[in-house]
Amino acid sequence: MSSTAGQVIKCKAAVAWEAGKPLVIEEVEVAPPQANEVRVKIVFTSLCHTDVYFWEAKGQTPLFPRIFGHEAGGIVESVGEGVKDLQPGDHVLPVFTGECGDCRHCKSEESNMCDLLRINTDRGVMISDGKTRFSKNGQPIHHFVGTSTFSEYTVIHFGCLAKINPAAPLDKVCVLSCGISTGFGATVNVAKPKKGQSVAIFGLGAVGLAAAEGARISGASKIIGVDLNPARFEEAKKFGCNEFVNPKDHSKPVQEVIAEMTNGGVDRSVECTGSIQAMISAFECVHDGWGVAVLVGVPNKDDAFKTHPMNFLNERTLKGTFFGNYKPRSDIPGVVEKYMNKEMELDKFITHSVPFSEINKAFDYMLKGESIRCIIRMGE
Repeated sequence: MSSTAGQVIKCKAAVAWEAGKPLVIEEVEVAPPQANEVRVKIVFTSLCHTDVYFWEAKGQTPLFPRIFGHEAGGIVESVGEGVKDLQPGDHVLPVFTGECGDCRHCKSEESNMCDLLRINTDRGVMISDGKTRFSKNGQPIHHFVGTSTFSEYTVIHFGCLAKINPAAPLDKVCVLSCGISTGFGATVNVAKPKKGQSVAIFGLGAVGLAAAEGARISGASKIIGVDLNPARFEEAKKFGCNEFVNPKDHSKPVQEVIAEMTNGGVDRSVECTGSIQAMISAFECVHDGWGVAVLVGVPNKDDAFKTHPMNFLNERTLKGTFFGNYKPRSDIPGVVEKYMNKEMELDKFITHSVPFSEINKAFDYMLKGESIRCIIRMGE
């Protein structure tokens, strides 16, 4: 075991003290892992839009002070009682959802929605005892989605850690622990386009570009990028998009525009915006008889999906997905191997890199729409 095992570790963390205010680098205490928990040294983390959304706290219950961050790569420092599959020195990717291995979902080949560890954005404590592992001068600091990677050390339930190939570069594969896997998996695991088919991608942020990359690797011939921001179109060409539609350029609904471009509709569509109108358009733009639409984006809580039932009766399929249908512990190590075997590219998703001391720059890049992914280098 490491020399720090069983002891409180003092380290730097970027603490959000209140909604929308810059994070503050503080020295915090990180308690040892309890039963079924693992303490991880975070080496690289990156900023995802979900962090920004809950930091702004405009649409949900504010919970502060809090340590955000959920897309990262790290090394196991110590393990709590009952942890069998991980040991100090293992390389891991923390994931915002988990795989306990025992519930009906984990035992099902069809689901990755673990009963015990699925995402809970309102919980700021560990599930074993309802307490935090972070504090400063005795004041508890809340966790975020069970990961809290904006800290040099963090404590995570073992079921939310994917053990990966130690040769994989953590500054690259860390982006697989959330957004890139979500978009890529939505296409390859759920939409499943066949070679030569057409795919429409709604929303060309990081998740949408990952969905496009999945379509490119699947051999789709026509990949239509749909976005209200035409500045994203040039970048999206690197990810396989070869046609573009800005709904604002047309007087008719975008699903009609796409149907005209594709002789009746695309074979597959993937919606990555969370806009209810984009979800409806993504469904209605697929071809009757065989078209499949996949919803990825998270809607507002009062949204309702409305379409005519004939769209289903005419043999269109609508599916939803969560984290690209990947089981974190079982499947994510294999996605890392895809990168190691040069079967997928990650470098083009990473547009910026900042030292941990300048983490607020990553927020600025995302809020200005300048970054796809910004890597944050811990210990700098």
